[in-house]
Amino acid sequence: MDISIIFKIAGVGLLIAVAHQILQRSGRDEQALLLSLAGVVFVLLILVGQIGDLFTKIRGIFGI
Repeated sequence: MDISIIFKIAGVGLLIAVAHQILQRSGRDEQALLLSLAGVVFVLLILVGQIGDLFTKIRGIFGI
């Protein structure tokens, strides 16, 4: 695991936050909500991949 994952998640968070504010101020609340949900799903997909790698390494260490 390296620091680039943290930067990717932070970058996605910043982009989603800015786009959410722009959409919300222009009166498109539904699209802002969908954009936020898409951002959360994207970050969760990144984390699921990392957690899968972690479990693979743990299995390798214990020989399971």
